[in-house]
Amino acid sequence: MILAAGVGRRLGKDGHSQPKCLLRFNGKSLLERHLNYLRHCQIDEVVIVVGYEAAMIQDEIKALRAENWVTTVYNPDYTKGSIISLWALREYLTAGDDVLLMDADVLYDRRIIERLVKTNIPNCFLLARDFEPGDEPVKLCVKDNYLVEFRKQVPVGLTYDFAGESVGFFRFESAIARRLATRTEYYVVAGRHEEPYEEAIRDLLLETPKAFGYEDITGLPWIEIDFPEDIKRAQNEIIPQLGE
Repeated sequence: MILAAGVGRRLGKDGHSQPKCLLRFNGKSLLERHLNYLRHCQIDEVVIVVGYEAAMIQDEIKALRAENWVTTVYNPDYTKGSIISLWALREYLTAGDDVLLMDADVLYDRRIIERLVKTNIPNCFLLARDFEPGDEPVKLCVKDNYLVEFRKQVPVGLTYDFAGESVGFFRFESAIARRLATRTEYYVVAGRHEEPYEEAIRDLLLETPKAFGYEDITGLPWIEIDFPEDIKRAQNEIIPQLGE
């Protein structure tokens, strides 16, 4: 399941001309890269939450001849928080399948998604220790090899052994996926529409930390694209590391 409904306002003109998943690097969109990697990992069903300029994403899916295994779900409230996009996936979260949940705006090495597909951790985060400090990265804090926090702002006084940045890709077994749908409903019913979807995942993590684990992908190249400078870094730093 890929979250691709947002406007990408922080990219300025780049974000407003097209959805971020259609940004191209070396002639391939982020969406094409996602689908190529997922097909390589033998994933046979993909659901994409669309919103802003949804028709452009539909056109890309057709151009990639992927209509037979890629479905889109439209989120009409795409200008609100990403929790609404997660709520749009409730039918799939409760279908009884294990799921992968992915942000669309990430350029990454194929080995990263392979780690998530092949892991023996049923409910898995991806963690990169080599991140730039600040308020922007969504941080994962580890103590005694358990995840104890998942947020941009780590609470003052929290003790932990080390922290890493979340890649924005997750694997959940069916029982946790159902719980995630229920928790997402809580935010929607409570009118907390501006919340990022990570808050619902965080709630489940803090309730049952031993149900979750992580794969450390430190050293593998990736970047989340939020700002214009991220596009430059992706082209100048990440693409060369991908062997392109």
